[in-house]
Amino acid sequence: MSSGARNACAAGVAALAASAAVLVAGLVLGGSVTEKVIPGLGDAGALTRWGLPFSRTAMDLLSALTVGALLAAAAFLPVEGGRGAARLSKDAVGYLHAASWIAAAWAAAAAATLVFTVADVLGQPAGEVLTGSELSSYVGSLPQGTALMIVVLLAVVVALLARTTTTPAAAFGLLAMAGIALLPAPLTGHSASAANHSTAVTGVALHVAAVAPWVGGLAIVCVHALLRRDRLPVMAERFSRMALWCYLTVGVSGLVNVIARLPDPVELVETNYGRLALGKIIAFGVLGWFGLWHRNRTLPALDAGKPRAFARFASVEAAVMAATMGLAVALARTAPPAPTAPESAIKSLLGYDMPAEVTPLRLLTLWQFDLFFAALIAVLGGLYLAAVVRLRRRGDSWPAGRTASWLLGLVTILAVTQTGVAKYAPILFSVHMAQHMVLNMLTPIFLVVGAPVTLALRALKPARARGDRGPREWLTAMLHSRYLAVIAHPAVATVIFVASTFALYFTPLFESAMRNHLGHIAMMVHFLASGSLFFWVLLGVDPAPKKLPYPGRLLLLFVTMPFHAFFGIALMNMSQALARGWYASVDPPWGTTILHDQHTGGAIAWAFGEVPTFIVLIVLAFQWYMHDQRQARRLDRKADRAAKPGGRAEDDELAAYNARLAKLAERDKAAGEQGRP
Repeated sequence: MSSGARNACAAGVAALAASAAVLVAGLVLGGSVTEKVIPGLGDAGALTRWGLPFSRTAMDLLSALTVGALLAAAAFLPVEGGRGAARLSKDAVGYLHAASWIAAAWAAAAAATLVFTVADVLGQPAGEVLTGSELSSYVGSLPQGTALMIVVLLAVVVALLARTTTTPAAAFGLLAMAGIALLPAPLTGHSASAANHSTAVTGVALHVAAVAPWVGGLAIVCVHALLRRDRLPVMAERFSRMALWCYLTVGVSGLVNVIARLPDPVELVETNYGRLALGKIIAFGVLGWFGLWHRNRTLPALDAGKPRAFARFASVEAAVMAATMGLAVALARTAPPAPTAPESAIKSLLGYDMPAEVTPLRLLTLWQFDLFFAALIAVLGGLYLAAVVRLRRRGDSWPAGRTASWLLGLVTILAVTQTGVAKYAPILFSVHMAQHMVLNMLTPIFLVVGAPVTLALRALKPARARGDRGPREWLTAMLHSRYLAVIAHPAVATVIFVASTFALYFTPLFESAMRNHLGHIAMMVHFLASGSLFFWVLLGVDPAPKKLPYPGRLLLLFVTMPFHAFFGIALMNMSQALARGWYASVDPPWGTTILHDQHTGGAIAWAFGEVPTFIVLIVLAFQWYMHDQRQARRLDRKADRAAKPGGRAEDDELAAYNARLAKLAERDKAAGEQGRP
């Protein structure tokens, strides 16, 4: 074994020891491993009390390492071969193979966590759960069991496919799959039962999605440094840029999670959960200091050809990160403080108490904070304005109308996700349908007209190394991919836009989405994404695999829009209420009948289609006119070039057309003269 490999193993052992030590301390201080004898309830035993947090810690660390290895292969190391035959480097393929083994261990740790979780819930020793039928019986009925089974399956798929993957696009696909596998397990913990569970669930999702690449990325870069592999400065610089955004995301989402569970700051020092959360906040601050030191000291040392300082410092930082993850598991095993007042049935379903009777003023003024869409609006608005500023500083222009259209689209998202519309949408089907129509048929028009892809292609800088792929190259590759060519085909985009609405509402999917906050977010994101895809094909501002001529666009518009009217009419004529179980559970005392409210929602769907149709017609007419003007100017320029000395006569299309007419006239005249007696 080389000295670099020995140093890497030593750093790994130190990180594991730090994680285990902090985990044990957190479990003891939090009281989660203390035996609790409750009459009438079984005891899972000491093996489960200790095995569950340790297997969960192993699962978290291995998932982060899997994501880090895939990140190193897909993004941190430069791509070789150029645009025509892009391929992964030798080191990148090595990290893919390492990700395969790590993902297999991740699946095993998730399976062990599943066994201990079922034993903990049933109050039976883990051995009895393994030998009995409880495991297969409860996996599908327990949310935690279903989530962990999904993790096991996805991790196994990543482990198998990473052995044969050699292309950058496939590596990114595996990275996306691993990112999805991170979410099910933490989203079935305390966040799902917090008082403001909608904010807590979104906060946990953002927290985990930022922690894994941060921790895993640092670990892999540290291993790369200890093994003294090539291109360490490139990897470290790319990781540093990503780590800054991960740090900010972890900080904001962690603060939101603490506020959601501990609304009173005094609970930070008076409760076991609060003290562990306070320790995690302190560790987060220490990691921020490490990041600042890297930017100011170790990265310049790398550029100067001195990698040892970075390797030593990164090893210590990785140990602190591993310890923080152990503390996070101990925090997850510690019950948060119980609410001081009993929670109503409505609040347990919605996350807030039943609002007063709906009025137009309350729809505008009763603000309902949604962390996911607030973050989405902030990110989309910030990135767009930053790109515009970059163009202006470079001396390039960008139409103010496109910027205004993009910002107006974000305002419409805010209007239906952060106001009283979002508060009443889970209660009244009519308000939900108004929210649906805006996100699906109004917001995408303004976003598409804002031309974000064109702006990104102009603002993003090319990759520094020739043949490598930066954000601009990845965006270009995606625009030319077969996948996008399929889904962006006008027929496919239209089917997704129309059929998904009927498939959602006329199947049990709708009620399932309403009962689960993540399902509700996925439903609204689908509305926004399917509408954006359709109007991207229809309005065609940004580059697209296939563009329709303007008469074809008008035909597609008039063929598609009546389907939403048919959908509204179908809702108005139904004698059975959709998602009756959900709306019966949240039925407001001041509301009308569920079926009457559904008919009102159908009327909204039927009438709303006129608004986007009118806007799209105006935009298409303007685009058509501007297209003809550009064509005319292009022909004029060619004619001017042809008229200049040395110009080619065939470049003057108008002159060539007139010459053809003159030749035809001469031929007709000659034929007429020959036919005379």
